[in-house]
Amino acid sequence: MASLFDAFAAETRALTPLRAAISGATRRPEPECLPPLIALALGDDAERGAARTTARRLVCALRARRRPGGVEALVREYALSSEEGVALMCLAEALLRIPDAATRDALIRDKIGGGDWRAHLGASPSLFVNAATWGLVITGRLTGTAAEQKLSSALVRLLARGGEPIIRRAVDLAMRMMGEQFVLGETIGKALGRARELEAHGFRYSYDMLGEAALTAADAARYFTAYEQAIHAIGTASAGRGVIEGPGISVKLSALHPRYTRAQRGRVMAELLPRLAALLRLAQDYDIGFNIDAEESERLDLSLDLLEALCRDPAFEGFQGIGFVVQAYSKRAPAVVDFCINLARATRHRLMLRLVKGAYWDAEIKRAQTDGLADFPVFTRKIHTDVSYLACARKLLAARDAVYPQFATHNALTLARIHAMAGEFRPGQYEFQCLHGMGEALYEEVVGANRMDRPCRIYAPVGGHETLLAYLVRRLLENGANSSFVNRIADPAVSLDSLLEDPVEAALRLTPIGRPHDGILRPPALYGARLNSAGLDLANEAVLRELAEALRTAPPADPAPATADAAAIFGAFEAAEAAASWPAEARIAALLAAADALEANRPALLRLLVEEAGKTIPNAIGEVREAVDFCRYYAEQIADWQNDRHQPLGVVVCISPWNFPLAIFLGQVAAALAAGNAVLAKPAEETPRIAGFAVRLLHAAGVPAGRLALIAGEGETGAALVADPRTQGVVFTGSTAVARMIQRSLSERTGPAQKPVPLIAETGGLNAMIVDSSALPEQVVADALYSAFDSAGQRCSALRLLCVQEDAAPRLLPMLREAMAELVVGAPDRLATDIGPVITAAAARDILAHIARLRAAGFAVTQGATPADQAEQQRFVPPTLIEIPSLDQLTREVFGPVLHVVTFRRTGLDALVARINAAGYGLTFGLHTRIDETIERVTGRIHAGNIYVNRNIVGAVVGVQPFGGEGLSGTGPKAGG
Repeated sequence: MASLFDAFAAETRALTPLRAAISGATRRPEPECLPPLIALALGDDAERGAARTTARRLVCALRARRRPGGVEALVREYALSSEEGVALMCLAEALLRIPDAATRDALIRDKIGGGDWRAHLGASPSLFVNAATWGLVITGRLTGTAAEQKLSSALVRLLARGGEPIIRRAVDLAMRMMGEQFVLGETIGKALGRARELEAHGFRYSYDMLGEAALTAADAARYFTAYEQAIHAIGTASAGRGVIEGPGISVKLSALHPRYTRAQRGRVMAELLPRLAALLRLAQDYDIGFNIDAEESERLDLSLDLLEALCRDPAFEGFQGIGFVVQAYSKRAPAVVDFCINLARATRHRLMLRLVKGAYWDAEIKRAQTDGLADFPVFTRKIHTDVSYLACARKLLAARDAVYPQFATHNALTLARIHAMAGEFRPGQYEFQCLHGMGEALYEEVVGANRMDRPCRIYAPVGGHETLLAYLVRRLLENGANSSFVNRIADPAVSLDSLLEDPVEAALRLTPIGRPHDGILRPPALYGARLNSAGLDLANEAVLRELAEALRTAPPADPAPATADAAAIFGAFEAAEAAASWPAEARIAALLAAADALEANRPALLRLLVEEAGKTIPNAIGEVREAVDFCRYYAEQIADWQNDRHQPLGVVVCISPWNFPLAIFLGQVAAALAAGNAVLAKPAEETPRIAGFAVRLLHAAGVPAGRLALIAGEGETGAALVADPRTQGVVFTGSTAVARMIQRSLSERTGPAQKPVPLIAETGGLNAMIVDSSALPEQVVADALYSAFDSAGQRCSALRLLCVQEDAAPRLLPMLREAMAELVVGAPDRLATDIGPVITAAAARDILAHIARLRAAGFAVTQGATPADQAEQQRFVPPTLIEIPSLDQLTREVFGPVLHVVTFRRTGLDALVARINAAGYGLTFGLHTRIDETIERVTGRIHAGNIYVNRNIVGAVVGVQPFGGEGLSGTGPKAGG
């Protein structure tokens, strides 16, 4: 008989030595990474000298011939300053995305009209969110033009000079700029036509069909068709030139499957691999290069699985056009190169390996920090990435029999080092690559018999303007940092010697070698002196395998604690009142020890959270982290405790819920203990074993038995604790109805000095998110899905009501329905599960009854799938979307995976906010808009404890985002979260 976590263990795989080497390098400390890379990258004096001479010549030629092009030329044509150009591009880019005229006009008024709108500039995400990108486009470097005050003033000057027609012309300007400088063509046919000019001068092309990750099956099908049509067109144009001399295509795997993540590996291999093979067969028929593009670090292992499957497929035997991208900023890059070379030799494919610096650096850094991972998957210094690039280049050049190296760089020194490293050149040995619209000037000095006579392939985006921005932001910020060669070569203040500084020599000057960037906090140090809680990398195969084994073999938890009778409750009060003095230093030590113990016992806690509370594995990991953070946060808060200023209340009763049975339980208890109180902790009757485990850890960590007692029982037990006159404070998380009963009970008496007995309460809410037509639909869908359905909708902060401006609804709601259909409902011990069970079969029946009532009333209901195993049905509720005509149909919180949707007219925004407030709840609220005036208007009127703008509305971080509601949702925010 299968036991808990057997299915999870079956989803993991043993790694070959080469794949294990890749996995082991994922978060290796930089000081360990750099010495072998430096040894590979260094080269001899002759090589470095030759490279320096070549690079100097290239830079001098570039600076001498630099001429304005693209946007810079258009800005000059229209006599605009850089600030005006940046402001116009920001405005035009936003206007292109808004479907209705009223919101477009509002955006123009918001940014250009008179009044006091300047007062709130810089306070929130706004029109100018992409100003840094456009500034780089126009000026060739990152400048101070991103300041909102300057950009706003620039728009006012433009309006005064040219009136509103200039704003309309700005849209045309932006579209022309996009089409002419950064997109080779809106269609593959147009792109192939424009490519002929540079092909005649010796350039080659690889076409990239613009588009971001698919959210829905329809997205993936559309992208597949686009790739299929492009391969036919490229293959016809290639006319038999072959994979090296002819054009090729680059494929983004996340565009071909809506769930391209490690957790969904089973679906990816069953569904995406056949699609990928079909496209590759087509490319093989035309004999054109087929390149698998690089994506975020958590997708690398999955991409390598697909690459290996294609290479080992007998159908592709002898085809030499399979390509893959290696990102040098990744600490795994050298190991990935080794794997690809070995795979190429084993399968007799001469793989086309494109070496790039990397395009997701900012996101990789921030994700590792917020996820509490051991280290970063990427280097923190640009010189370390440059060293890695050169080291990987040497590996590739040494294996030219097995791979066809493709060196993508806009850095003249990197280009020159590879030129020197490669030695004598013969056609077909390697090539350089650059981005369309960014690198041609450099490579015009390289391509051709009268230059350096080395081939260059241009990576050329193809698609409509609406798909450009994400690509543009990634590529330009990749090359636009102050340390970037593209940025620095355009700055006359940067000397040649500085520009051509050898990254290997610069790396050798650091002490110690490989020292990470001093200004980038490693994930454990994100909160300074307070240690960040440790997360787990659920995309790393070695981590998953170790976790699966630990979960399967974790010892079972103790049985549930016995229900406390009257004698037990009386004894707990007696012990609490008799507890000896407990100094702040001892409280700090105990809480910090408890945090360490929670992490040391993580496998057992995760198993218990899955088993008793129905948590999915990612949710369980997040809950343990939150509990750890609470303990450390409250320990930090009493570091300067002074007995004469801080007086404990006495005995505090903590009543916690089942939906976060470890994190909220320990958050309440840790806060009360930190303040010097004795605590009687009453957990939810559904999850007593988790609470019992936590209390045992706290006692073992040094919390005296008299200071903390676990009081198990049902509602009557909690009521008895609250009513006892020895209770001097209550901390409660649960329903509004119970909070009212507690409030009434406490109001009947006073505490010491005739003061009211304090109640800290956090209840539920009819949490809403308002979306206007200026919002980005893809972001809204992702945030709404996560807010409404993560944790099976069993969060106090979960999204219950999505309010969409009617102009945006025709595009957004179908996307939301289709994306919802991709969610997996199932057993919580399986990695692939997105939505686990609700807490009890009775809870499921209540939620399903609500859905049935609204369906019977004639409202449109869309639901996802439920588990195929009928035995599991009674506790599962599929993700559900219900379209209702007004808020009148939503009279209470439905605590599960149910999202209600209403649409509203733009002119009815104020009335909508008033109606949400009138419901009386006020826990969390979300707003998606690009208009500052709307942000100020709505956030100034909404009644909610936590307001989120342009993001999801769940997951307040301990010590960063105080959490709590007002009105029917609670007594206000708590400092810890």
